[in-house]
Amino acid sequence: MKSLPTQPLHTLMAAQFLTAFADNAILFTAIAMALQVGMASGWYIPALQSVFLIAPVLLAPWVGQLADAWPKPQVLLAGNLLKLLGTALILLGTDPLLAYALVGAGAAVYGPAKYGILPEMVGSNQLVKANALIEGSTIVAIVLGTLVGGKLADHSIDLALLLIIASFAASIGIALLLPRLPARGAEPQPLRHFIGRTRRFLQTGRARFSLLGAALFWGAAAVLRVALVGWAALVLGMNSSAQIGGLTLWLALGVVAGAALAPRLIPAQLLRRARMAAYLMGALILLLGLMQNSASAAITLSLIGISGGLFLVPLNATLQEIGHRAIGAGNAVAIQNFFENLAMLAGVGLYTWAAAQQANPAIALGLLGLTVMLATLVIAFHLPRVPEPLPEEV
Repeated sequence: MKSLPTQPLHTLMAAQFLTAFADNAILFTAIAMALQVGMASGWYIPALQSVFLIAPVLLAPWVGQLADAWPKPQVLLAGNLLKLLGTALILLGTDPLLAYALVGAGAAVYGPAKYGILPEMVGSNQLVKANALIEGSTIVAIVLGTLVGGKLADHSIDLALLLIIASFAASIGIALLLPRLPARGAEPQPLRHFIGRTRRFLQTGRARFSLLGAALFWGAAAVLRVALVGWAALVLGMNSSAQIGGLTLWLALGVVAGAALAPRLIPAQLLRRARMAAYLMGALILLLGLMQNSASAAITLSLIGISGGLFLVPLNATLQEIGHRAIGAGNAVAIQNFFENLAMLAGVGLYTWAAAQQANPAIALGLLGLTVMLATLVIAFHLPRVPEPLPEEV
């Protein structure tokens, strides 16, 4: 079996590690700012997630074109520059709701290039393994960003923001070391092409399940992350960013384990198996709402993460392979990001409204778990029952 091109892949992993570290550190720094003014269980924290998601949804038809029209390392650099600017604005005293929206614009630019670059660096038979490595290192960065960001922000908001700015700057520097990959080239009328390609994606059973399944995963993950803040404060008595960050550590570690197991348990040609991991994830989220102590919550969150990692990695690999062959990896990932961010915006938006109405976070977790199981049943209904080859075109 052909080995992975380790040097470019390790460079990408390092750049993505620093970006993911900073992405999560800034979120928990903003959470710490909200906790310090007594807004842990209100609408402000889910509203932060909502404003972050607006740009990725609105810009989806154009950022995929950007990722294919320009060399992807340059696009990664541009996305991180926007994130760095948004962080600097918070440091200068701008309302986090406004500055974090600019960070979201950076994420919109960064996302299609981050995953779209993989099919250009490795062969199709190595995509699941490459995805597992990227997802695993990203989750480790999320863990560290959550813990370090939360602890440092509890001590000093300014120091946390300076660390985040330095991390984005270092990621930009490392991205300059990536190979000079050729641009695929963009097309005119990106909105019309985006709509047409989305329709064709949804006509293929494997692509439809992967696209909607990935959206379901990230929508559930976004709601779970913001619901945990209110739930941990109400049920477990956690009242600092560092404590809540420590709780989410178990979820992230579980995703690392699930991502590592995915290439062996759910290869791309056996995509149908992924639905079982999604059912399990939904059931465990429902169970989490019944937990009453931090130890049982940590175990349950770990299991949620494992099932989520098993679910997500083969979906990403399938979408990247289909997209790279048919419409360009940047465009394919932009479509994927649109559905994922739309699901997250809808889910977090509903939770923001519910939090403003003083809804119980434990009930919200139960409803989220049921939604994941029912949605998986619907989107898996037309999934082929026998393994099928990845199509040459969609």
